Amino acid sequence: MPIVATLGLLAFLVPTFGVRSWLAYRATGATGFVGVREGAGAIEWIAAAMMVLAYALVPAAVWIGAPVVTHPLVVVLGATLVVLGTAGTFVAQADMRETWRIGVDPHARTRLVTDGWFRWVRNPIFTMMIVVSLGLALCCSTPVALGLPVVLVVALELQVRIAEEPYLLRTHGQAYLEWARRTGRFLPGLGRL
Repeated sequence: MPIVATLGLLAFLVPTFGVRSWLAYRATGATGFVGVREGAGAIEWIAAAMMVLAYALVPAAVWIGAPVVTHPLVVVLGATLVVLGTAGTFVAQADMRETWRIGVDPHARTRLVTDGWFRWVRNPIFTMMIVVSLGLALCCSTPVALGLPVVLVVALELQVRIAEEPYLLRTHGQAYLEWARRTGRFLPGLGRL
């Protein structure tokens, strides 16, 4: 159902990017949008473009081709994943409090967040974004829509490994290493350093 996926995308973007940016602005005077860091290489730019495309293409992808799976329970499962992933993203963003941002500012010295959902995984926001992406793909499982979660996972892996983890290591040193050794990257126990 293309309309369910399109509405699901809007239901995800409004609270997790719109409302969260407004809350960040009220609290800090900045929206939290950093974008691609100064001096970023080609791979970081490609990762950023892939992240944007993974969501920006949803409204088109759900209309291109016939759904692979049409069972109503699959659509319900997809919508449920979108709702749970959206709520999870918003909660994980709230766990970051004033340190929440989109992108890496190499000059910023924010605190290392290891509580809340960050106790179990180092990137719970990204984990929940993947859940939302899977849900959107299941809402209208065209071949193009089913490929978008893969694009997102690759983009997030690149972003985390090339930009975020090196920044956190430089900024927080041993404290980051200790946390990363006991905490999985996207899933509990998986991707520990």
